[in-house]
Amino acid sequence: MMQKFFLVALFFFSFSLVAQVQNDSLVKLEAIPKIGVKSTPVAKLKAVKYSDDDLKRIDSLLVDAKFNSPLFDKFEYVLNDKDITGTKTHVITPELLKLRLAEINSSTPFNLAFNPALERVINSYLKHRKKYYPALMARAKYYFPMFEQYLDQYDIPLEMKYLAIVESALHPKAKSRVGATGLWQFMYGTGKQYKLAVNSYVDERQDPVKSTIAACKYLSHLNNIFNDWDLALAAYNSGPGNVLKAIKRSGGYRNYWNIRPFLPMETAGYVPAFYATMYIFKYNEELGIYPEAPNLYHFETDTIQIKRTVTFDQIAEKTGIDEETIAFLNPKYKIDVIPYVKKKSFSVRLPRNKVIDFLDKEREIYALAAAEDSLREKPLPKYFEMDKRIRYKVRSGDYLGKIARRFGVKVKDIKRWNNMRGTNLRVGQRLFIYPRRM
Repeated sequence: MMQKFFLVALFFFSFSLVAQVQNDSLVKLEAIPKIGVKSTPVAKLKAVKYSDDDLKRIDSLLVDAKFNSPLFDKFEYVLNDKDITGTKTHVITPELLKLRLAEINSSTPFNLAFNPALERVINSYLKHRKKYYPALMARAKYYFPMFEQYLDQYDIPLEMKYLAIVESALHPKAKSRVGATGLWQFMYGTGKQYKLAVNSYVDERQDPVKSTIAACKYLSHLNNIFNDWDLALAAYNSGPGNVLKAIKRSGGYRNYWNIRPFLPMETAGYVPAFYATMYIFKYNEELGIYPEAPNLYHFETDTIQIKRTVTFDQIAEKTGIDEETIAFLNPKYKIDVIPYVKKKSFSVRLPRNKVIDFLDKEREIYALAAAEDSLREKPLPKYFEMDKRIRYKVRSGDYLGKIARRFGVKVKDIKRWNNMRGTNLRVGQRLFIYPRRM
C-alpha cells in the first residue's frame, strides 16, 4: 500500500513538475510529434533541463518509495560501484574512518579494513540516505534482540544481524523482484529446504522467529564451507557456487576484497553495504543519527494458540488492540487470517499487556467469528442435484407427468435434463432425473 502511495505521489509530482517547468521556460521543444503528422526529428528536439532542486525532489521521492515500500529490494539498498563512481564528498574524513574501522575490526570476526571502495559507500550512505536510519534503528530495536538470541545459539557473529537490513530493511513482508521473501529474503525452494511452510494462509519466510532460525542454519552451513564469515556473507547473496568460482578465477585468493572483481555485480556491492551499515549503527551518535522511539519491543510481546479460524479485525474489535499492531506482530499471515487446522498449531502474537484482554474476550472473539461465518452465502441444495442423478428406464404406461410426480420434479425439468423438445416417450428409453423424493 505504501509503495502505491509513493508511486502515485511521484506521478502527480512529475506531472505538476513538467507543467511548472514549461511555465518557467525550462523546457523548450521545437516540435511535438503527433500521430499521422510528419514530426520534427528527435535530434532537433532540445534537451529537457531540470534545476538541481527539481532533481533532488525527484530523487527524494524515489528513495522514499524504495525505503518505505513493503516490496523493498535489497539491491535498492546496495550501492554498485557505478552508482558512486566519482564521489568526492567526505562526510567523514579518511583518517577518522580508518581509526573507527580498525576499532570495529578488533572486536569482530569480519575483516573491516579501510579501502577507497568502502569509504565511498559509507560517505554515499551518510550523504544521501542518512535521514532513513532513525526509522531503521527503531525497527532494529524490536528485531535485533531476537536476532541476537538465535545468532548466539548457533555461534554466529552477532553483527550478522545487520544482514537483515541489507536484505529487507527489516520489513518482514519484503519481496524482491525474483520472489525472495521476508526479513532474510528466502526464495521458495530454499525456504522449503529449511522447513519454512508456505501456503495460501501462511508464509513462514515472513515469520521473524522461524525465518531467523532458518537463516542461522543456512549461514552456519556456508561458514562450514568457507571457514570465513566474509565469504559466507557473499555466498548468502550469490550462492556458494559463485564464490567458489570467484576464488578460482582470482588465482586462489580467499580474502573477499581480492575475489570481489570476479563476483556478480550485485554481490560486489553487497558486502560493502553490510560493512557500511555496521559502521553507521556502531557510530550513530557520533554521526548525529538518533533512532526513533519504537512502538514496541519484542520482549513486550507473547503468543497465544488460537482455537478456531479468526481474522485480525475480529481480534481488534473485541480486544481494542489496533489492527495495524496485530498485523505488525503477525506478518506470517498473508491475508490477515489466522487459520485453525487440526494437528497444527497456529498462534497470534500480541502485546503482553493485552494478553489478558484476549483471554477474557476469547469466547466472544470466536462467537463473532462464527457469527460472521454464518452470514456468508451458502451453496443452495438445488445445485447439489448432480450428486443424486439417476437413470430411469421408461416403462409401459409411463408419460412425463406421471414420472415427474413420482420423483417430485417438474415436467419441464425432465425435458431440460434430457434435451427433449416434445413429450413423446418410448418403452425402454433412458431418462436422466434428479429426484427430490424417491
